[in-house]
Amino acid sequence: MSRISYRTVDVDGFKVFYREAGVRDAPSLILLHGFPTAGHMFRDLIPLLADRYHLIAPDLPGFGQSEAPSRATFTYSFDSIANLIDRFTEVIGLSRFAIYVFDYGAPTGFRIAAKHPDRVTAIISQNGNAYEEGLSEGWNPIRAYWEDASPANRNALRAFLTPETTRWQYMHGVPDPGAVCPDGYSLDNFYLARPGQDDIQLDLFGDYKSNVRLYPTFQRYMRDHKPKLLAVWGRNDPFFLPAGAEAFRRDIPDAVVRFFDTGHFALETHAIEIAAEIRDFLGN
Repeated sequence: MSRISYRTVDVDGFKVFYREAGVRDAPSLILLHGFPTAGHMFRDLIPLLADRYHLIAPDLPGFGQSEAPSRATFTYSFDSIANLIDRFTEVIGLSRFAIYVFDYGAPTGFRIAAKHPDRVTAIISQNGNAYEEGLSEGWNPIRAYWEDASPANRNALRAFLTPETTRWQYMHGVPDPGAVCPDGYSLDNFYLARPGQDDIQLDLFGDYKSNVRLYPTFQRYMRDHKPKLLAVWGRNDPFFLPAGAEAFRRDIPDAVVRFFDTGHFALETHAIEIAAEIRDFLGN
C-alpha cells in the first residue's frame, strides 16, 4: 500500500498533477505544499502513512508538474489557487478529508476549510501560519511591496528566487546540514528557473497580503467550528515563528502543538517524527 501513483487530472480545463497512495476507502489526507516547492516535498512522509490513510499531494497551479498558464490567462492569486484545489477535491471524488498545510498550503487549505467546514475533518499545520504574531521580520521586504508595489520593490524580491536563497531556506535552523538531502532544493531550483516563473512568484508574493487580511476569517472559522488541529513546527523557521503555532490554542484550546529542532522544511529532517505525531493525532 506504500506504492505511490503519479496522476494528472483535468480540473475545468486546468491540468493538475498529484501523487496518490493508500487505499481509497481509508481516511483521506490532502497534503498541500508551499513555496517554492511542490508535492515532492512529501516524498518521505507519504510512505510512512500510506498503510493507514489515503494520501493525495497535488502540485499547486504554477508549481511542480501542474499546469503553469501564462499570467495573461490565469490570475496567480491565493483565491485562484484555493478555488482550483477546492474543485480538484471534487473532481477526484473527495467529500471529506483532513488537510496537511505548509507555507502557501496554509492559506490555500484554510480558505477551503472556512468555505466547507463540513468537509474538513482535521488540520495538520506544519509551519502554516494564520496569525500576525507568526510572521517574522523576514517578511519585511515583501511587506514593503504590499505597501508600495513599485518596480523597485518588486525587483528587490527577486533575491528570494535565487538558487542560493532556496538552499538557505532548506538549511537555515537545521543543526546538522548533512541531514538535508540536496535533491529537494535542487528540484525546486529547476522549477524556479523555468521561463515565466519569476513573475508568477512575484505576483504571489504581492498577493500574500490577501492571506494576512483573511487571518480574522480563518481564526473565526477555528473558533466557531473547533476543528481537530495539530501543529508540527520547525521552531527555527526564519519566516514563521513559534508564536504562530502557539496562537492556534487561542481559538482551539484543544489544539496539539509540537516543536522540532529544525527549520522551515521540517519534513527534510523530521519526517519520521512528524509521521508518528500524525498517526497518534488522527488515530484510525
